[in-house]
Amino acid sequence: MQVANLRHFVALHGYKITLICLLLMSSMAVRAQIGGKGNYNFFEFQQKPYYFGITLGINNSSFTPFRSEEFLYSDSIQAVQALRGPGFNLGIVTNLKIGDYFDFRFLPTLSFGERQLVYDQTRRGALPNQRRVESVFVEMPFHFRYKSAPYKDKRLFVLTGVKYSFDVASDSRARQAESLVKISPHDFALEYGAGVQFFFPYFIFSPEIKFSHGIGNTLIFNPSLEESTVLEKVLSRTFTLSFHFEG
Repeated sequence: MQVANLRHFVALHGYKITLICLLLMSSMAVRAQIGGKGNYNFFEFQQKPYYFGITLGINNSSFTPFRSEEFLYSDSIQAVQALRGPGFNLGIVTNLKIGDYFDFRFLPTLSFGERQLVYDQTRRGALPNQRRVESVFVEMPFHFRYKSAPYKDKRLFVLTGVKYSFDVASDSRARQAESLVKISPHDFALEYGAGVQFFFPYFIFSPEIKFSHGIGNTLIFNPSLEESTVLEKVLSRTFTLSFHFEG
């Protein structure tokens, strides 16, 4: 119930939280611009070979379903589509410098999310059959990050990497899931994104956008379930807006 309440809160207030964070980012950027013309704070952090921090974020995730040949012969399912759902992330940042412009980053994260598969029925007046998947992921992302030259205690960056996720709330093994489309608790994804670093006297603030594309089929095939046989594979997709606080 607590997880459901948290998801409901994010669904209602996610955009407000994002707006507040963006306003804070703008305010901090203006202060950094006024506070000095050089890279004074940057040089303090430049001496550290590694540092740690925390990351907070909101995400929007979905499935990408691919139809199988059996879909053409289905008499009851007219279409299969995916609906996005909101979520949020909380994690730890471990950053190791590789030279002046590259970093290797490990960000173990606890991620809450919600996704849906919707099956439109061919029968007139029949309501769509929805498969809601509520997940609590333990995520293990490994990223390489390239950073630009600093300018007035600010720095742009791009990143790429891979991520393994395990859904600790998966219902794929539950008995009541026998009549449902099963989704594997394991997932692998490629990730890429970009952001900006703001260097302050005691910490680095880094807003970041990131896209995650699943590369492993998460569908657990069930030959006795039509909602499963009409699909060839199901891939995951996630967009994340993160705020890193490092020092």
